[in-house]
Amino acid sequence: MSWKAIFEGIQSFTEDVLFIPLNALRSEELDNWWLANSVSWILMAIGFVAFLYWMKQLKTFNDNNEEDKTSTSHPYL
Repeated sequence: MSWKAIFEGIQSFTEDVLFIPLNALRSEELDNWWLANSVSWILMAIGFVAFLYWMKQLKTFNDNNEEDKTSTSHPYL
């Protein structure tokens, strides 16, 4: 078995199995815009929630003065 066969197997699995839901949505693209873009909306919502969580954690660490704010990356600074 060669490396080329391994990568072609990964390609085949990805295109034939993992992309089945996306291929189904692609066929609905002209009929229903909201359904065709549902994956994008879901990923945007996940990113927005993750961003809010990240900002909350940064505020928590900033309020507790746990962050090291000394600049020691370059001695000439």
